[in-house]
Amino acid sequence: MPQPSKHFNPDPFAYHEEVELTIDDLTNLGVGVGRVDGWVVMVPFVIPGERVRVRIFANRKTFSEGDLVRVIDASPDRVGPKCQLYETCGGCQYQHMSYPAQLAHKRSHVADVMQRLGEIDHPVEAAHGSPVDYGYRSKLTPHWNRGARSGPIGDIGFLRYGSRRSLIDVPQCPIATHGINTTLPHARERVRHPKTAREKKVLKQKGGTLLLRDVAEGVVTEHEKVVTERVGEKVFQFKAGDFFQNNPFILPELVAYVASEAKTPHTRYLIDAYCGVGLFGISLAGYFEQIAGVEVSESAVLWAQGNARINFVENARFMVGAAEAIFEGLTFPSEVTAMIIDPPRKGCDVGFLEQLFAYGPARLVYVSCDPATQARDLKAMCAEGYRVERVKPFDLFPQTRHIENVVTLSRES
Repeated sequence: MPQPSKHFNPDPFAYHEEVELTIDDLTNLGVGVGRVDGWVVMVPFVIPGERVRVRIFANRKTFSEGDLVRVIDASPDRVGPKCQLYETCGGCQYQHMSYPAQLAHKRSHVADVMQRLGEIDHPVEAAHGSPVDYGYRSKLTPHWNRGARSGPIGDIGFLRYGSRRSLIDVPQCPIATHGINTTLPHARERVRHPKTAREKKVLKQKGGTLLLRDVAEGVVTEHEKVVTERVGEKVFQFKAGDFFQNNPFILPELVAYVASEAKTPHTRYLIDAYCGVGLFGISLAGYFEQIAGVEVSESAVLWAQGNARINFVENARFMVGAAEAIFEGLTFPSEVTAMIIDPPRKGCDVGFLEQLFAYGPARLVYVSCDPATQARDLKAMCAEGYRVERVKPFDLFPQTRHIENVVTLSRES
């Protein structure tokens, strides 16, 4: 019988004690929350409303954690997962939920975060679902560990559920595109048995990460290779290992929505903050008189400038914005200028927000992959005179807990 570690706290439940409870809600990590005599118990792979049996493995200061043993009363939204490794691989959290239920929960999660962290009491619209909810992911980055410094490569895949170090071998991934899954076995074989000096050199440079990106040229496995991605009528070039949204099926719809929110009869100019390789600025060039893209990464700015040229966009310029003077040199009148903000997961830093408020564009469209840090920033924006007009989640990441959220704000006169 498994024994607890010496650090196991036996209160309020014994190690591997089994309890029954009803699931009330899901956390932002996709874990179910229920109660036993008022005490919170957290368990994965469940749906609110279900009655479940749980095996306790940890008692924390304010809650306990357990593994799902059995679903006693299943939700009508429960479905069978399409991945044989589900509940073992840590990549997905919602394959046991119907897709409409996933969208409903993600909308609820955004509403909770907006109110709780941002103090924003504004209706959240229905989440915009992905046209493809399996086979959508166009970039996959499995990892591997060596048994020794130069020993054999073992599992090639992702972190095991609940672990920060242990990998699980993933020969196929149902949320990845068909092209990636077709290429993956051959790529895994090259990692384990590189044949040429070039393959050995590339393998060494990858440092334990295998890249597969499905683009117009096919599936690319070299980080430094220049690739082309089409979004609507525009094409974008960048290095295969660089950041670019990895759900090409919903991306045109997201871009179209951002365009409709940024452009009003009163906005003539656009600032694309955190512009990356120019996705929004170039895609929206036809809606504005002039566009300025700002980015701290010099490499990304060079790609954005090149992408403007290959798309024959002449009214957009992209520039490196130093942290202490992000909008220096901009001559757009703030009262007729819209700004798109698409920061990394950590959100906007204090310096950026201070300069944003000093400039004061008339309209903001804030795109975020983390509603929690977005809500924090929105609270500061509202305190500086901005008003939330729309909150619209977009599900770029079906079967997972992640959600992209778009918030539109206008400046109070």
